[in-house]
Amino acid sequence: MIEVTGLTKYYGPIAAIEDVTFTVAQGEIIGFLGPNAAGKTTTMRILTGFSPPTRGTALIDGFDITKSPIEVKRRVGYMPETVPLYGEMLVSSFLSYVAEVKGVPRSARKREVAGVVERCGLSHMAKRVVRNLSKGYRQRVGLAQALIGNPPVLILDEPTVGLDPQQIIEIRRMIKGLGRDHTVLLSTHILPEVTMVCQRVLIINQGRIVAQDTMENLAGGSKAVMEIEVDGPPETVSAALRRIPEVASFSKEAEGRYRVEGAADVELGPAIAKSLIEANVAVRRLSKLSRTLEDIFIGVVSGEEGVS
Repeated sequence: MIEVTGLTKYYGPIAAIEDVTFTVAQGEIIGFLGPNAAGKTTTMRILTGFSPPTRGTALIDGFDITKSPIEVKRRVGYMPETVPLYGEMLVSSFLSYVAEVKGVPRSARKREVAGVVERCGLSHMAKRVVRNLSKGYRQRVGLAQALIGNPPVLILDEPTVGLDPQQIIEIRRMIKGLGRDHTVLLSTHILPEVTMVCQRVLIINQGRIVAQDTMENLAGGSKAVMEIEVDGPPETVSAALRRIPEVASFSKEAEGRYRVEGAADVELGPAIAKSLIEANVAVRRLSKLSRTLEDIFIGVVSGEEGVS
């Protein structure tokens, strides 16, 4: 549904993004992550037709963003980080105006607006003035305007920024439901949001894609990590761990607690237990640690892990 190849954008001599390549399949919800100024917004602005690329290509539902920009815009619903709402309008009037701008036939506008109002939980706010809405409801209106015309692709930039915890939960639930009918590219700084909502992750840093995979594969990573708790002299524990060929490194985190790392395809537990018991060290706990998205993000952005 989205095919991006070699997308590059220069502002003068500075490359905002360079050689960005990825695909998003129909019905996928993809998390688009990166530190500030990494190139996320530039990429999304190019895909939505707000800014032309310097080079490279991007197809939305088979249409080239530079050769068929109008067809692309018909197929993309865009919710920018700061939603451009008209504060003096009623919610229903604003959405009707958006429907007109998007070319929804006059005979279908009322039905179209009623559908997105219901879908975004705005029924009791439809006759409210936009500027009088809370931040959470303004975000819902922003999502509703993106849904007008039922575009197959939705590009959402920080849709939950500034919301309270309850509002975040509600918007997340709505976005997750959108995956049944739309392809969604979701930019966010809230890492747990990606874990809860997205099927796959793209991470961009300094204008380049540095990782892209499913959460399951990324969490598998390049290391097996275990935390152990033992009763025994540190020097004895250290010597026992050094004797294990599968152990790449270890560190003492607290009295009697150690972090042990090995290759991803290695089963560390049995070897660690065997070596410690042979050294007369009492093993109180062995726990395999799963990498969080935060671990993955910091690893690839800091350059400690290779490009996927």
